[in-house]
Amino acid sequence: MSSDSPLLEARGIGRRQRDGSSWLIHDVSIMVGEGDQIAVRGPTGSGKTVALRSLAMLDAIDAGEIRWRDRTLTADEIPTYRSQVIYLTQRARLFGGTVEENLQRPFSLAVHRHQGFSRERIASFLERLDRDERFLTLDSEHLSGGEMQIVALLRAIQLDPTILLLDEPTASLDAETTQQIERLVMGWMSEGQGRHAFVWVTHDVLQANRIANRQLECRGGRVLEAESIR
Repeated sequence: MSSDSPLLEARGIGRRQRDGSSWLIHDVSIMVGEGDQIAVRGPTGSGKTVALRSLAMLDAIDAGEIRWRDRTLTADEIPTYRSQVIYLTQRARLFGGTVEENLQRPFSLAVHRHQGFSRERIASFLERLDRDERFLTLDSEHLSGGEMQIVALLRAIQLDPTILLLDEPTASLDAETTQQIERLVMGWMSEGQGRHAFVWVTHDVLQANRIANRQLECRGGRVLEAESIR
């Protein structure tokens, strides 16, 4: 991390099964600071997605505390928090209509109304992917899985979040689209000039080595930090 004061901190968090019988994750402590590029690896069922959704405050935790910029948030502050800490699933979910209409939609939400859609900025991102503005006119219902994931990522990064929580965003994609997704995220990191961070769940050791400056290992609902790799 670039600072002693983390952006996001989970302190001993835990979440139980719905019936309360056992822990899905337990005693998980994670700090995310400016410039952190964190890869989280571990076997299926080890708690990676549960931990990520907990960090996003999408699911209630049963133990511990999540802090943002060194303070506990009130319930009223959570929508603003989620606009700064954005969670992306493995399978993108889009609305009907064109790609451009999907990208414009978040700006209708109260938390984003101070911002505005920029076709020019999106075009600059597309250029990095060797695509032109015709991509914006495509019908979302006819996109491939990889194209849908690109739209979902563009929809998130255009909102200028501070942290991206990426839940295996390239798990089902071919090598070329995987490289494009990685390029988009790294471009967003560069644009942030050290202020951005991400936590990226992946099963791919080579990908983890490419994208991360920190690696975490999830085993049996616990998260352990590996030695820094850069």
